[in-house]
Amino acid sequence: MSKANTVIVLDFETTGLSPDYGDRAIEIGAVRIVNGKITDRFQQLMNPGRPIDSFIENYTGITNGMLKNASPCKDVMHSFADFIDGYNLVAHNASFDKRFLDAELSKISRNYTGQFACSMLMARRLYQDAPNHKLGTLVKYAKIRSEGVFHRALYDSEMTAKLWLVMLADISERSRVASIPFKLTQKLTKTPKKAVSQFLESC
Repeated sequence: MSKANTVIVLDFETTGLSPDYGDRAIEIGAVRIVNGKITDRFQQLMNPGRPIDSFIENYTGITNGMLKNASPCKDVMHSFADFIDGYNLVAHNASFDKRFLDAELSKISRNYTGQFACSMLMARRLYQDAPNHKLGTLVKYAKIRSEGVFHRALYDSEMTAKLWLVMLADISERSRVASIPFKLTQKLTKTPKKAVSQFLESC
């Protein structure tokens, strides 16, 4: 049985919102959590093969100059496919990151066996009184120490990982399940908000 505290937490920075419109990844960051501890990290810029616009430069802090000498997407994604092999995956707004992961891996004929869970959807169930469910807001809400800059892939993945572990502890306390199965987190993200307490009490 896969455990929710043994996962890869990942984050992409990209040229735009959707690979369906030709957008590409420009940075991938990830942390590996094993039994609730961060055991490894992955971070690489990647050259998408064309310039990025000023909005993306300002939003991420990643410049065309930084990407000029970066490895091409295909080389980085081969390495990343090896890094995530055999692990379940977590991301904040996971549908976004999953789309880019799927698109970039399909270009190099690689895949992965893990399943996805979304920390944003889980936070919407657990922290219904939070001002909003953006990563930065939730980090402050959960009183997680943060000293870096959001919208860089490794930092966002590290903050998501810390938030994920805090949420697992909260689930464990509310459900009295000591070791949270990954499938439980997936079910929680699909549970209606008004039914969350009942769901956790029944676990």
